[in-house]
Amino acid sequence: MNAAITNIFPSKDNTLYEFDPAEGDHSNGAGFHFFAGENGTGELRRGVLAFDIAGRIPAGSTIIAVSLSMNMSMTPAGAITVELHKLLADWGEGTSHAPSGEGDGAPATPSDATWRHRFFDTIFWTTQGGDFSATVSASQSVGPIGQYTWSSPQMVADVQLWLDNPARNFGWLVLGDESAVATAKRFDTRESASPPVLTIQYVRTMPSPRPRPTPAPRP
Repeated sequence: MNAAITNIFPSKDNTLYEFDPAEGDHSNGAGFHFFAGENGTGELRRGVLAFDIAGRIPAGSTIIAVSLSMNMSMTPAGAITVELHKLLADWGEGTSHAPSGEGDGAPATPSDATWRHRFFDTIFWTTQGGDFSATVSASQSVGPIGQYTWSSPQMVADVQLWLDNPARNFGWLVLGDESAVATAKRFDTRESASPPVLTIQYVRTMPSPRPRPTPAPRP
């Protein structure tokens, strides 16, 4: 067996901005940030991000350890618990790019994930705000601006599932505190100078060597 470590950047990331009928469906597919929590006006924000596991790790490998590092670059709040939840359906990243601090998003473009849509504007989530597992894959207390890391046995199980079944790899939803106003945390996306990094340690099972025939004795 041969142990290895790889670092992977997201293949896509986005923000689900709570739907406001007065503004329409917003997204931030090409933006530099995504958000998790509740903003100052009581609107919810949820981040989504995914990684190409099968494209980077050999099939049949065993995942040993997983950690996700993300840079939190703006917040109005103190320490808040931020959770990862496994997404249960595929979603998209369009060309929308929110202005300024990006907290309000921008009008969604084709294939963007939104609060209502997996892919704007034809394919919808079963539940608005994203279809995700109730099981917490990992949680972390996020306080002041800086780098934070999520790691857990459940994350190892998630990544192993995605390696063995690539068709079920939809990534994680980043869920902040939605119980109070002004709890939102802003994280940097793959388009930024400080993208999320998924670090995976795995063991690659080497094929058994073929048995060599025993030469027949010579007369």
